[in-house]
Amino acid sequence: MEDEENSTHQDQDQALQKKHQLMLERLSARHQTRLETRKPDSPESSATSAFLSRFNDSKKSIDAQLESASDPSRLVDISFTISDLEKLVAENSYLLPSYEIRSSLKTISDLKQSLDNLLKNCKIYAGPVVGSILMEEVEDCVFVLASHQIRIHFAKRSDFYLRVRSRPIIEDSDGLRFAPYCLKYEGIGKDLAAAGLDEETGNWANVDDFKWLRAVQSPNWSVLPEEERVGAVDLLLRAVQSPNWSVLLEEERLRAVDLADSG
Repeated sequence: MEDEENSTHQDQDQALQKKHQLMLERLSARHQTRLETRKPDSPESSATSAFLSRFNDSKKSIDAQLESASDPSRLVDISFTISDLEKLVAENSYLLPSYEIRSSLKTISDLKQSLDNLLKNCKIYAGPVVGSILMEEVEDCVFVLASHQIRIHFAKRSDFYLRVRSRPIIEDSDGLRFAPYCLKYEGIGKDLAAAGLDEETGNWANVDDFKWLRAVQSPNWSVLPEEERVGAVDLLLRAVQSPNWSVLLEEERLRAVDLADSG
């Protein structure tokens, strides 16, 4: 019965994707017709052409970085570059046809997904996020995260140290272990308070597995035993001990929070 439901959902998703693609193609054809009938030297046409040139150049650069991102330390730089591309769309949205805006945002969403898919054998330590976090297709990773909500899809053999306002949600995942948030750096108390996460709710241990509807405990997640936990993660200490570590400046931490919240 569960397999039939999954198959039905997959068929529906494929149908929606096909419908969405056809809609984009119709909009593209309509927009192309408008471009062909518009005067080539009009301000609107020039603004759109200039934006598309910058956008496409940035996308090619990000694609190249993603293909060569074997070093996990480069993922933060790629995230900031994608954030800059998103900012470019926002700054030019009032000049662009609605189709170009939708197409650009879809491209950015695909780039973010490609970045997420690179998270294998990584350790991600993040300050508080004012909003929600979505994790997909991660393997053999360690995450230290604080947010109002977190959803985890298609994850395998990963540990999550969380402070979260609502119950964490997992789907299509296995081998996940959970423990309380353990990050330390100067000013983290202030950041937690600003994000509305200064109170420890204990929800890190109240995980909902949306693909396990039985009354008994889901076999896909467990509480991480205390003797196997990493203990307090002090970012400044780690930066001093290893040349491969760096601590984000305050403005960069805020920028990282905005990036995670927009996803």
